[in-house]
Amino acid sequence: MDLSFYNSLTRRVEPLQPLVPGTVRMYTCGPTVYNFAHIGNFRAYMFEDLLRRTLEFAGLKVTHVMNLTDVDDKTIRGSRAAGVPLRDYTATYKKAFFEDVDTLGIERATVYPAATDHVAEMIALVGKLFEKGYAYQAPDKSVYFSVAKDPDYGKLAHLDRSGMRASVRISNDEYAKDDVGDFALWKAWDENDGDVKWDSPWGPGRPGWHIECSAMSAKYLGETFDIHTGGIDNLFPHHENEIAQAECATGKPFVKLWMHCAHLRVNGEKMSKSAGNFFTLRDLLAKGYTGREIRYVLLGGHYRQPLNFAFDALAAARTALARIDEFTVRMEGLAGNAQCAMHNAQCGGAAGSPGGQAPSGAAGSPDGQAPSWPDKHLAAFAAALADDLNSPLAFAAVFALVNEGNRLAQAGSLDAAGAAAALAALKKMDTVLGVLARPAAAIPAQVQSLLDQRAAARQAKNWAESDRLRDAIAALGWTVKDTKDGQRLSKS
Repeated sequence: MDLSFYNSLTRRVEPLQPLVPGTVRMYTCGPTVYNFAHIGNFRAYMFEDLLRRTLEFAGLKVTHVMNLTDVDDKTIRGSRAAGVPLRDYTATYKKAFFEDVDTLGIERATVYPAATDHVAEMIALVGKLFEKGYAYQAPDKSVYFSVAKDPDYGKLAHLDRSGMRASVRISNDEYAKDDVGDFALWKAWDENDGDVKWDSPWGPGRPGWHIECSAMSAKYLGETFDIHTGGIDNLFPHHENEIAQAECATGKPFVKLWMHCAHLRVNGEKMSKSAGNFFTLRDLLAKGYTGREIRYVLLGGHYRQPLNFAFDALAAARTALARIDEFTVRMEGLAGNAQCAMHNAQCGGAAGSPGGQAPSGAAGSPDGQAPSWPDKHLAAFAAALADDLNSPLAFAAVFALVNEGNRLAQAGSLDAAGAAAALAALKKMDTVLGVLARPAAAIPAQVQSLLDQRAAARQAKNWAESDRLRDAIAALGWTVKDTKDGQRLSKS
């Protein structure tokens, strides 16, 4: 599986060529833990999850580092306003972030370094930049990076260096795209920082935001690594500054491949609290949507295209996932009771082909060979991902599998082996998408007993008793449907 991705540095799609064959070292700009992450943040984290899962799907071993920014202008301002120590303030939002990650089914990174645990590494990196003449201490006692001394500065954002203004210093952690100037490596302490400070060769203070990622990525991934990801809003100035700091300190290339996802818009507009369209994940959960449905929407658009997030899209996701779930149940019934048990489906005595016996004329496994029809859809799925993470085409391959499986089943030409192959293909696809597996429903013992009794009644053609048991099951909040493949149970 040959992978190709768009490189923001070169502005072209390039084949992935890991520095060490068979392994990929990858860094992600993680959350600033000053508040609950919003769905725009999770658009970026979902793209990065898709990337990591695709790399693993291709057989690569991935070391994934995602930082936690727990000291910067925002976190200090928030902790002081709340009247609590910085570490206690950020701990609340770190915990919330990991809860949200789990709700969305995002795979955990290999390591999550927190900035406050790596200040020594940041001081050491600033020291190297001093030694090599790229850093200087200003009259305000803060230490800045001299942009003019780095001839490569601006190569990621493709800046026109002729428009840069000399001697402009920017002390804020975040600043506008047109504010090109010397940026803070070490911020001298002032009264606005309260008790947040560390000792350094340049006096008490704290690291600038940009130095954090350069220092922590080097510690865990080395001075040169394969992939750096983030939202497009991080490209400049944050990622540009990371490159300048790292390459000027080491004299080595920092990152081979830069990947950025586009913005998320809500109902066609930029997300903002004033517009009333600012949502955290928790806001959406409170409205009755599930993490699975939200994940589906966030994965649905190509990562380099702006994604419009709307409640209609969540409703459509619910419908699409229900269709996939119905297909899964149908294939489980055809594949036999062993498959049903694996996926928590309750067949309740299938009325179709008992034990997954092949119907006459089934499209299954001639001469004992495994059915091949699901493989073409799995190949299309893999090809879509390999071509710069084309998730819309990947989902198209999923539904092509569903459509063909349903067509064969409806025609009575799908045997147990074919159904099992379809389930296996769906399971492989889900190692990347993380959204196709039907959530396991815990079926109460009373409901299961009634379902078993109903299966026996239907076997005996006692239709009146079958109807009575169906109504009893419905009264307990469950719906049972009769299909040619047997009883199908779902939560009402």
